[in-house]
Amino acid sequence: MVRYGGANRGTAPRWKGGGVVYARSTTITGPSDSIDSGAAMFRDDVMPAVMQMDGCIGASLMVDRQAGRGIATTAWESLEAMRASAEQVKPLRERTTERMGGTAQVEEWEIGALHREHPTGSGACARVTWMQLEGGSMDRALEVFRSDLLPALDEIEGFCSASLMMDRTTGRVVITASYRDREALENSRERAMQLRDTGADDAGARITDVCEFELVVANLRVPETV
Repeated sequence: MVRYGGANRGTAPRWKGGGVVYARSTTITGPSDSIDSGAAMFRDDVMPAVMQMDGCIGASLMVDRQAGRGIATTAWESLEAMRASAEQVKPLRERTTERMGGTAQVEEWEIGALHREHPTGSGACARVTWMQLEGGSMDRALEVFRSDLLPALDEIEGFCSASLMMDRTTGRVVITASYRDREALENSRERAMQLRDTGADDAGARITDVCEFELVVANLRVPETV
C-alpha cells in the first residue's frame, strides 16, 4: 500500500496544471466468494494498465467480503483525462465484473478535499458515508468537512486519512475515512456516528448510506489538499 505523508491544511485539490482533480468509482456487487478473485485481478491486471494511461494519478480498492461488494476508484489529474480514458477502461471493467459474476455501477466525482494524517498499511479499513445535499450547498459541505470534521477525526486513535468527493450536478457527496486496522475502525464507530450526524445537519445534507470496507489497495497519489 502507498505510504502517505503528513497533513497541510489548504484549498481545493489541484495538480500540475492547477486544475481540480477528479475520480471515477466503480462499485461491483457479486457473490461474496468472488471477492478475492476480483481483488487479485484488479491488483495484478487492472491497476497496472490504468496507471499507464495519460493523466492517471492513482487507484484504490475497498471490499466488503460479507456483502460481496467492491469499490474501485481511479484518480485523474483533469476532467479531460478522466473522460478520455473511458473507452480504455471499459473493457477492463467488463472483465473484472465478469470475473466477479456481478454488476457494475460507475460514477464520476470531483475530489473536493483530501487529508492524510498517517500512512495506511496492511489491514487498514475504511468507513464510507454517502450524503445527498438538501438544504445546503457544496461549498458549505466542504467548509464543514475541513473546519469541523477533519480536526475531530485527527483526534481518533488509529485514524489515517479522509477524503470528500462530490458531484455538483446531483448534489451527492461521499466521505471516506481510513483507519489503521479493523480494531481502530470498530472503536471509532460511536464517535464517527456523532460527527456524521452533526456534520450532515450543519451541511444541510441527508445521510443515504454508511458502509465499512477493508482497504485492499491504496495507491492514490492525489495531492494533499487540507
